[in-house]
Amino acid sequence: MSKLRIPLFAAAWLAALVWLPSVQAQPIESPAVLLERTSQQVIKVLKDDHELLQKEPARVYKIIDDYILPHLDEVTMAKLALGKNWKKASREQKLAFIKEFKNLLVRTYSKSLIEFSDQRINFFPVKVTPDMKRTSVKAEVIQPGGPSIPMAYRVRIKNNTWKVYDIKIDGISLVTSYRGTFTQEIRKSGMEGLLKYMRDKNSKLASHADNKVKS
Repeated sequence: MSKLRIPLFAAAWLAALVWLPSVQAQPIESPAVLLERTSQQVIKVLKDDHELLQKEPARVYKIIDDYILPHLDEVTMAKLALGKNWKKASREQKLAFIKEFKNLLVRTYSKSLIEFSDQRINFFPVKVTPDMKRTSVKAEVIQPGGPSIPMAYRVRIKNNTWKVYDIKIDGISLVTSYRGTFTQEIRKSGMEGLLKYMRDKNSKLASHADNKVKS
């Protein structure tokens, strides 16, 4: 069960990328350096607000909004999750899917941030050439009293900065792990049926979170 909570926990650390100044052209910082530095920033917020997050779990969404969502490549994530069905969807359906998939990730894995404890993450250096647009940053989560968990962060250049579009945990893709369920829903009731399934699921997750805050 703990492994299921690792992906967004790790994603939260790495996804809080810092916007590079757009006024002056300058070399783009190594993604490994970016991820390591910004992961420490997110960890600090989680530690500083730990007691408050335990009392008011809904506050985690503010952290996600501020540090994570602006720095994810949501379109590429959606394409990977839908697979071949992406090309079959209309523009309106694609936009709706991007929104619901983002909400699903946030609602499903936000608990991982609240339950942050003593885990730490090590990033390994990666060689990046000036013309490189995509790369993979290897890392590992160190768990007290448990085995380390290997990871690979897939990032790409977008708007002159590195953006995260997938994470592999023990070789398993966070984004494409949903593809089987999405494909099954599309086969049963089409793209509109999948969107309804996702809206219903997000609504239930949101309701559960709200009830937890009130209790």
